[in-house]
Amino acid sequence: MRSVRDFLAGLGFFLQGMRWVAGNGRWWLFGLIPAVIAFAIYVAALIYLGTNALSLAETFTPFADTWAWREAFRVMVAIAVFLGGLALAVVTFTAVTLAIGDPFYEKLSGAVDPLPGEADEPWWRTLPRSLRDSLVTLGYVLLFTVPLFALGFVPVVGQTVVPVLGAAVSGFFLTVELTTQALERRGMARKQRFALLRGNKATSLGFGVGVFLLFLVPLVSVVLMPAAVAGAALMVRHRLSPHPIP
Repeated sequence: MRSVRDFLAGLGFFLQGMRWVAGNGRWWLFGLIPAVIAFAIYVAALIYLGTNALSLAETFTPFADTWAWREAFRVMVAIAVFLGGLALAVVTFTAVTLAIGDPFYEKLSGAVDPLPGEADEPWWRTLPRSLRDSLVTLGYVLLFTVPLFALGFVPVVGQTVVPVLGAAVSGFFLTVELTTQALERRGMARKQRFALLRGNKATSLGFGVGVFLLFLVPLVSVVLMPAAVAGAALMVRHRLSPHPIP
């Protein structure tokens, strides 16, 4: 029961982030700028993937050339390729948006989660570290999502268990990305942040899975990106921090 409560608490922090940006419209508009830029890049990439998915499927399946039902099989592979790209886009959208908008979201996180005596670092000092951490996180994501993508072709399991595991993995790493700034501002390095989130797995999953599922809806990821950053900052401030603030 505690895990369920913690999961719902994590989801609740995302809702709190939505309320925060709804009451602070200026910050919401401020946080939209990098999200819109990243969204335009991803739309172009997904359009390219969608128009070339069938050709990619043919390249990936030369062994099916002699099959009577090769066309139907390759259509299914093409759909799987596009859905895999879409899932990867959802997972990496946050990292890319945070990298593009590091100075924007640093200020947004600081407004949601002010720390006494905090000194702001120039963005050009924090950006290389943010990029490096994002690449490491992306490596972990691929370590899980590539096998899950392959398992997606297994009958029954690929349509039931794999989507649930995929949402959990994607949700956890979204939480990793979104809490980075608030935890870095508390002096926590990458390994410490991972350990903290693993120790609060249910809360981290509740927050991240909620964000992941909503971000699957077109344009929602853009509109709610500032809310996700705000919610992550609130979750760190009131729940995950080694010294939470009531």
